Amino acid sequence: MDIRQLKYFVAVANTRNFTRASEQLHIAQPPLSRQIQLLEEELGVQLILRNSRPLRLTEAGRVFYEQALQIINRLDQLKTATQQIGLNQRQTLSIGFVASTLYGGLPMLVRKLRQHYPDVDIQLVELTSMQQFAALKSGRIDVGFGRIRSNDATVERTVLREEKLVLAIPPGTPLAADDKRIGLKALHGQKLIVFPKEPRPSFADHILSLLNDQAIRPSEVHEVREIHTALGLVAAESGLCLIPASARLRNDLHYRLIDDPGATSPIILTHRINDNAWYIAAIKQLVADMYAEHPPWLDVDNNFFPASNLSAKASLIPRTIL
Repeated sequence: MDIRQLKYFVAVANTRNFTRASEQLHIAQPPLSRQIQLLEEELGVQLILRNSRPLRLTEAGRVFYEQALQIINRLDQLKTATQQIGLNQRQTLSIGFVASTLYGGLPMLVRKLRQHYPDVDIQLVELTSMQQFAALKSGRIDVGFGRIRSNDATVERTVLREEKLVLAIPPGTPLAADDKRIGLKALHGQKLIVFPKEPRPSFADHILSLLNDQAIRPSEVHEVREIHTALGLVAAESGLCLIPASARLRNDLHYRLIDDPGATSPIILTHRINDNAWYIAAIKQLVADMYAEHPPWLDVDNNFFPASNLSAKASLIPRTIL
């Protein structure tokens, strides 16, 4: 087995067609088919179902595809990093993020990264949590900051903190008459606005699951694409919206903290499994330093923190969840 065979297999898996793959690779179809056959013989398993149109991968083929893609991308990154060092070029660190993390600690973290590593070119790419998983595998990003947990075995995730949720309410309505914390059950029978509409699963599914766990049934659920639209509709008295505490973007709305220990939204650092690159440890340490400074957006009145995270700086190192 060699890298050429891996690239051949990935091309066939992507195109689902030997003819298109051979055109893409600029080789004839017979030697391409032969290389895939040799690969299957070496592995002792069938990777591709050839009697379907378009071609389909077997279960073993899907697993092999994911691993092959990672190997190819890592080799490309190794080549690029080596060339950059040899040519004295700047190294690039690509960070994926969901929009709501911009209202919390991400900007402060990026500033710290730039201060500590001025020779690194830091690129920010806005992606949903699910899109980040695919981008990590393809090598498009190096790390991601999202809010959705995943069972993907190729991605390692670290929960940096659990952020409290607040309810965005139109001013002048009964629920806006009080500043006290409010229970999730207050949403029963109310019109609810959730985001994003797609791709799923998303923050919207996280919110709906929280309500479903307590048998809370909104009278209507309106799905929109982004948080700005959701809060605009709240201002227009079209419904209520649950958002992370740091994302209170409009000053023409009333916000009430949710009085429920489980009503939180995680901020999750993700990276490729077994990735021991320098930036993983660097980011975790800078996050610990940042939390130790206790910036305003980490106010305990607005956010929930495990007790162990408040005892000492050493305890602020994020915990890894596989």
